[in-house]
Amino acid sequence: MITKQQAHWRQHSFQDAARMNQPALSAFLWSVADLLRGDYKQSDYGKVILPFTVLRRLDCVLEATKAAVLKEFEAKSKAGLNPDPFLLRKSGQSFYNTSPLDMKKLMGDQDHIRGLVAERKAA
Repeated sequence: MITKQQAHWRQHSFQDAARMNQPALSAFLWSVADLLRGDYKQSDYGKVILPFTVLRRLDCVLEATKAAVLKEFEAKSKAGLNPDPFLLRKSGQSFYNTSPLDMKKLMGDQDHIRGLVAERKAA
């Protein structure tokens, strides 16, 4: 049986969300949040979901320029230059990411995620 929230999720995609006004977008996001909450206590939910939501959004913003930024980073680093101004220009944003990983790659590499978690715990 499909719940009301699941039906709402199926009716709207993230592309639809881009065209929503703020109250509708807020309602949509909270309905998705309710679906994703799962085993998390409501008080702990924001500690996990909110950071990943922000990271995913940043990942999406940088997606179109990711390859160019990585190429520029490698070239400027090899040349011994400070890559920062070049990478800012390449990304077209006030930030950039020089990690070869993105959310899609991480989602397909559970072993790598476990390794990162283990490193974080050891630090």
